[in-house]
Parts: sequence; structure tokens; C-alpha cells
Amino acid sequence: MSESKSLFENLGGTAGITAIVDDVVEAHMNNPAISARFLPYKDQPERLAVIKKHTVDFFSAGSGGPVTYTGRDMPTAHREMNITSAEYQHTVDDIMYVLNKHKIDEQSQVNVQAILSSLKDSIVGK
Repeated sequence: MSESKSLFENLGGTAGITAIVDDVVEAHMNNPAISARFLPYKDQPERLAVIKKHTVDFFSAGSGGPVTYTGRDMPTAHREMNITSAEYQHTVDDIMYVLNKHKIDEQSQVNVQAILSSLKDSIVGK
């Protein structure tokens, strides 16, 4: 990662993060360990589009982009989902796989991993 570039820029800005989110959602839908949580959204394209937009905004704002995230906080967004640690790890693994697929540099991947780790307690078991 270049010292002069933000994580947002290293992830490809809004266009890059949008492409990453699209591929992550597809990876989740194809991951047998967590697909049951994501496949129902295939029949709800409008809802899926909203979720993707919030996810793009969340990662854009959290990575230093010029975006304001206006969605729910993580505990509220995941309330009563009872996500397990194993499910969370599968989502993280999918994200890291997609970052590799998009040829995101190693330091940026480390930074994303740190962000994901910091969110775990706000999501698991809620």
C-alpha cells in the first residue's frame, strides 16, 4: 500500500469496492457453510441492492473514502441473526478470497482483516 494512498483508494475507490462487494455476495451465496443466509436475497433483488449499497458505503467510509455511512450499526443490523463464530469466519474467508481475486495488495488485505476482526464482537451472537 502506498503511503500516500488511503485504503479506500487501494481497494479501487467506489467502483473497486462495489465490484468487491458484488463478488463477496456471490461467494457467500456459493459457500455451503453460509449460503442459506444469503440465497433468499436472490428472490428479493431490491432488498439485495440495498444491502449491497449499505455494505459499499460502510467499507468506503471505514476505509477512508469520502462517503458517509447512514445504515444501521453492526449490532442492530445483525440483531437476532445468531451468527456463529464459524459463520463469521466463513464470511471473512470469502472476503479475503475476493480481495486476492481482485489483486488487492497484501498490506491492504491486512488492513481489511483488522477491520473485520474489530467488527466480530458486534456481529457474532447478536
